[in-house]
Amino acid sequence: MILQSDNRKIMAKMLEIVGLVLVAIMTLGFVGVFQPTIRPGTSLLFWGCAGATLMILIYRKMKRKQEERKS
Repeated sequence: MILQSDNRKIMAKMLEIVGLVLVAIMTLGFVGVFQPTIRPGTSLLFWGCAGATLMILIYRKMKRKQEERKS
């Protein structure tokens, strides 16, 4: 039981770090640092990072609900 709890904490921290990196890249993509275009907010890099960040948020919320149901 302790090992399982530690794994969850590690996974949660990893997801937080990946999420923060995605938000940073998304912000830089939005302002056009990586792919300068006429309209920087429309780059594929921005929308890819935004989608990945949203998937992480949804996954974390689902896991929290599962833990609440078990408790």
